[in-house]
Amino acid sequence: MAKFRQNHTRNGGLKGASIVKIILVIAVFVVILWFLGRTINSIPIVSEVDSEMDKVAVFDFSKDSVESLPDQIYIPAGSNGEIIHHKYYSLSYVEEYEQSEWVAYPLTKELIRMPNVPRAKRFEDDLSVSTGSATYYDYRGSGYSRGHLAPAADMAHNREAMEASFLMSNMSPQISSFNGGIWNELENLVRDWAYKYEEVFVVTGPILDANLKEFIGKNKVAVPDKFYKVILDMKGPETKAIGFILDNQKSVERLQSLAVTVDEVEKATGLDFYTYLLPSEDQEILESKVNVGKWKFDENLYRKRINVWNNR
Repeated sequence: MAKFRQNHTRNGGLKGASIVKIILVIAVFVVILWFLGRTINSIPIVSEVDSEMDKVAVFDFSKDSVESLPDQIYIPAGSNGEIIHHKYYSLSYVEEYEQSEWVAYPLTKELIRMPNVPRAKRFEDDLSVSTGSATYYDYRGSGYSRGHLAPAADMAHNREAMEASFLMSNMSPQISSFNGGIWNELENLVRDWAYKYEEVFVVTGPILDANLKEFIGKNKVAVPDKFYKVILDMKGPETKAIGFILDNQKSVERLQSLAVTVDEVEKATGLDFYTYLLPSEDQEILESKVNVGKWKFDENLYRKRINVWNNR
């Protein structure tokens, strides 16, 4: 009887151990499923777009930094050109007009705070453009400036970014007093906003349409009548966006008076800027109104434009 009890106790122990093992395996399996669920949910959603375009990530700006994902900078829907991703900005190059219809990039407080590298001294052809970009000589003797779309000062945080800002795909013909005047003021203002609001997303370019009459250089670079810029603040206490459409000429107007809704810029360009960034209901609200009171404008910059920059 004693022997029987011993065997019975041993078998019972084995059964108990087996049950414990099963429970442990189930628990581990549940934990793995929970972890995988969290991981999958944290991966940015990827949407397929036109075959000529790359995959585009939809970011959660409350958690993700766009600057940390430079190879996935979003692209506006409705683009007509060749999409090219440089490390610090993306663009859509339209061969018909020999320039980009848009350049898009994030700008952060951290980037602005970094020591500036010296300004690049040479303009270079963009070898990434399959049809060939405009060249330095297209602008020579034309009377127009090689106007940066992504400003050199926005790309001054390292040498690679600075040199990329001097690619000819990032240039558009601008009247000198526009380039050094109101356009310069707006560029400075955007940097102020990036610093104040932590991170902004910028899309900028010329308004290209069939009505353009003037072309310069051997490659026939179109001279735009107007330029635009749209700025999206997703890091501040309140999500907001603002747009500008500016005539390619000297101006004494205050930028506040020239602010427009993102909807108005989309209508003028045929682009949809935030398709891959925001849900459609959020887009409708954000793009349909502009409140300049939510954006800090700098009277000193305006005075500097009127008294100094416009008179160069």
